[in-house]
Amino acid sequence: MPGSFDYFIVLAEMRTGSNFLEANLNALDGLHCHGEAFNPHFIGYPNRTELFGMTQPMRDADPDRLIDAIRGQPDVLGGFRFFHDHDPRALEIALSDPRCAKIVLTRNPLDSYVSWKIAQATGQWKLTNVKRRKAVRAWFDAAEFTAHVDALQTFQVQVLNRLQISGQTAFHLAYDDLRSVEVMNGLARWLGIGGRLDGLDKSLKPQNPGPVSDKVANPETMTAALADIDWFHLTRTPNFEPRRGPAVPGHIAAAHTPLLYLPVRGGPESEIAEWLARLDGVMRDALTTGMNQKHMRQWKRDRPGHRSFTVLRHPAARAHAVFCQRILSTGPGSYARIRETLRRQFKLDIPRDGANRNYTLATHRAAFVTFLEFLRSNLAGQTALRVDAAWCTQAQALSGFAEFASPDHILREDELHRALPALAHQFGHTAPPAPGAAVADTPFALADIHDDEIENRIADIYQRDYLMFGFGPWTGN
Repeated sequence: MPGSFDYFIVLAEMRTGSNFLEANLNALDGLHCHGEAFNPHFIGYPNRTELFGMTQPMRDADPDRLIDAIRGQPDVLGGFRFFHDHDPRALEIALSDPRCAKIVLTRNPLDSYVSWKIAQATGQWKLTNVKRRKAVRAWFDAAEFTAHVDALQTFQVQVLNRLQISGQTAFHLAYDDLRSVEVMNGLARWLGIGGRLDGLDKSLKPQNPGPVSDKVANPETMTAALADIDWFHLTRTPNFEPRRGPAVPGHIAAAHTPLLYLPVRGGPESEIAEWLARLDGVMRDALTTGMNQKHMRQWKRDRPGHRSFTVLRHPAARAHAVFCQRILSTGPGSYARIRETLRRQFKLDIPRDGANRNYTLATHRAAFVTFLEFLRSNLAGQTALRVDAAWCTQAQALSGFAEFASPDHILREDELHRALPALAHQFGHTAPPAPGAAVADTPFALADIHDDEIENRIADIYQRDYLMFGFGPWTGN
């Protein structure tokens, strides 16, 4: 909105035309761009030693002070260019401030990469005289280009997400837009200044005109590499699950051994808690639970050398256990309201008061398949019911843990008879107890109904877990 900004940031990358954009911004009355003000290797421009009387060490000690100086220019809307590897503290300040105008400049990543490679080879980063142009063909490195694209996309997603969360909008420019005086004047109007351009800056010249295939020394390598890049994320599985928090109150700490268990709901929680109690020779109620983040930090400070772990369960075994314990059962820990909603709205054919003598194996299989179809819709964000921690993807649960602290060890349920005693040996337990077997599902086991159809359904619903953690078809182990 005109007149609503105190300063601006140009969010760009190397070889996207940001120098040309800056030249035209500085040609507008009422605007001044101060180069790469937060480049970690120099301040503003490579040949400068200070900006607004601040040296680079002074800026690095207090980036907010330099932003204040840029913002405080009388009668001028000041700003700076910012790339993904510049000072992240400055980015945080700018993205959090709605009075900072965000100008997002992008370019085809292949063009910017090849341009960057040529500039590296020639040492010519700007061109003001065509007669001095240095021509060379770039050598395309597939791995380097992949890393280049990944860095660009990560930065762009970060900026987009922050603007969405804060309800801000940016002025978007593509490389080709920079040659339009009308677009430049539209940007001036959006920034709320009165100055306009009659023409574009003529001092900077395009350095590498022509098709990109003519600028590369190994075009065959480039073509093959580009064919392997999934530009449109065709193989990506959309994730509509809500983000999960770190769930610190649910963490379980051993009574004496500095071991911390981060439970993934729907897994062998009770069995692990019992093992932790037997490890230290105490009752279950001696374990520490219900901590908040402050208490957890103190627990860790008091126990140097502590270790934490979580346990993954095969998605098929987890889905069936959750169905039996939370939905089919009407006992403690069951989800009565969700159960009734599933019976009413999703036509889940289970007895109102729990399994009885009329509840057969065939009925159980059909009901479990119906529950799986509910999970498919629920995890895709297509139902009004919550995505419960008991059946969210385990990948999402671990992402939530990481918001506070990731576990040191990620164990598999079928490896616990070896993994848990080995973990205990690290803390001096010479004869640690073996973990108990998981409580059997009732009234029927997964093995009684498991077949290729059920496996394929679960693998499709939980493909994220199968992919991320390497699960294969469930075999009953």
